[in-house]
Amino acid sequence: MSTGAGPGAGGRRPRRYRFVGPVLSVALVAAVFVWFLPQFTSLSQVWAAVVDMTWLETSALLLAAVWNLITYQFLVVATTPGMTLRQATVATEAATAVSNTVLGGAAVAVGLTYAMNSSWGFSRSRTSVALLVAGLWNTLAKLGLPVLALALLAFTAPPSAGRLAAGVAGLLGLGAAAALLWTVLRSPATAAAVGRAAARAATAARPPFRRPAVTGWDRATTKFRDRTVLLLRARWHWITLATLVSHLSLFLLLLLSLRSVGVGADQVGTAEALAVFAFARLLTAVPLTPGGLGVVELALITGLAAAGGPRALVAAAVLVFRALSYVLPIPVGLGSYLFWRHNRSWRREANAAPRTELVPEAA
Repeated sequence: MSTGAGPGAGGRRPRRYRFVGPVLSVALVAAVFVWFLPQFTSLSQVWAAVVDMTWLETSALLLAAVWNLITYQFLVVATTPGMTLRQATVATEAATAVSNTVLGGAAVAVGLTYAMNSSWGFSRSRTSVALLVAGLWNTLAKLGLPVLALALLAFTAPPSAGRLAAGVAGLLGLGAAAALLWTVLRSPATAAAVGRAAARAATAARPPFRRPAVTGWDRATTKFRDRTVLLLRARWHWITLATLVSHLSLFLLLLLSLRSVGVGADQVGTAEALAVFAFARLLTAVPLTPGGLGVVELALITGLAAAGGPRALVAAAVLVFRALSYVLPIPVGLGSYLFWRHNRSWRREANAAPRTELVPEAA
């Protein structure tokens, strides 16, 4: 697709602007951990809550953390016909480690995924389809979880005007996204129509930013439809199930962290914890820091404390949760990357992976 940019329109930004994002990310993380957290609660009480966990609670958390590491592989296997669970584990753990440690790591992780899949004989087309579908389903899950959480809260307490408005907005957003996806997949003609409508809307919004009209979006949406329609028709239910298992397993790890440090259900209920978790997950859609570092902690700690959790215990639970969901994948991912670099038994020639009718290799 093209934006129709004229000469000079796509010039590079001055070198000094390239450091703005990294500097702001570091400042945000430092502000959360160095300034906010000590102001919010006593760090000694936080540490005491962590070390007071029993061996049974610690073991349950470790098991939940390992399960959480495994679950995303199910989605990769479902969206990449021909990929084994072992290959999916190596690829996703390595990509997660990059996303959690490198500024702009999401883009680097995508490149690493292409490199790994190519070394195992998967075509770029098959990898592109997998990334597109998995990303789309994860986005739908992030939009749907707040709606589910607010619906559960409505059964435990009368919904406030703010919660009701948020629930309605989330439901409308999820419905609009699902309807748009159905329209794109319906036929090549409707996919092209959606692309043209989106291009007109984007073009109308660009003049204040001195950007030219966009073109080619009808071809892009048609290409997306042609690439994904067979896979989704055959596996949409498995892809949906794998996505839900992944997101809910991560929430289970947070809930176990809360209960293990002593935050009871009478202080923060399951539905309230799910609501805070769901809205914190929405914030990760904007990659301000690697893996949402600082942003997720701030959202979870303030949200769970506002729901009724004691400050020190909530902070302890969130730090334990992030240690197991953010820090733990880093060494696991590093080991996975080193395994990929040195293991030759899985290597295949380019495009030599078993063919499948679910993904057009030439799309």
